[in-house]
Amino acid sequence: MPIDVDAYLRRIGYAESRSPSLGTLRAIHRLHAESIAFENLNPFLRWPVALDAASLERKLVAGGRGGYCFEHNLLLQHALTQLGFRTTALAARVRWNAPAEVVTARSHMLLLVALDDGDYVADVGFGGLTLTGPLRLDDETAQPTPHGRFRLRREKRDYIMEAELGGEWRALYRFNLEPQFQVDYEVSSWYLSNHPSSHFVTGLIAARPAADGRRYALRGAELAIHHPDGSTERQALTSAADFRAALAGPFRIALPDTPELDPALERLVTAATVAASRPA
Repeated sequence: MPIDVDAYLRRIGYAESRSPSLGTLRAIHRLHAESIAFENLNPFLRWPVALDAASLERKLVAGGRGGYCFEHNLLLQHALTQLGFRTTALAARVRWNAPAEVVTARSHMLLLVALDDGDYVADVGFGGLTLTGPLRLDDETAQPTPHGRFRLRREKRDYIMEAELGGEWRALYRFNLEPQFQVDYEVSSWYLSNHPSSHFVTGLIAARPAADGRRYALRGAELAIHHPDGSTERQALTSAADFRAALAGPFRIALPDTPELDPALERLVTAATVAASRPA
């Protein structure tokens, strides 16, 4: 089912060429990431996450909301396909903060975009380290984006997406080029948005890269602002009003008008206060 691609491009502030070129891909990729926040309010509030095209458009485009990887990258795929790009949906095993010996599930979505000069990885839905530019499917070479350098390291049949942080390369996820289908994402998304131990259910997460190079990140009751020079500001959120100001401000999320929201946010404040009072 097609989306209203004109409304999508207005949502992200893109009004340039619509030719399926690398320049168009780079611009749309950056503007999407900077305009539509990564957030998990639906699972946090125990609301369903729908991945059909109409629901994605209603929530992320018309509704001013964000979402997590499946929502972001499916929406991007719909838009790119309608603009004439050739895309393949892929899946990845998240490696961020995972012990090397632990095999993680294929719980992340990304895209492969085929252009005349080669294939590129597009991914606008990896939370605090979301790409703000596509990466050429190239081994080892560090590639600049508007928000730092990334690279794709080859390991047998797989690629390892890595980000340069503090002068070191950190693995984000591992993927191969096997095409995925909507049903694959439906199963993973249902688990992530319903399982009682999923971090999308138990806590609140939001992230958005800004046009000036900063990255905003919210996890639990802490707001972090990561600056291009490597420094970070941190702020404790101590009330539902603080959360609302952060979500509607730096993250640009149109908050749902529901009586469930403030009590859920206050529970995060209480949990953070209890955690802070425990002996180190």
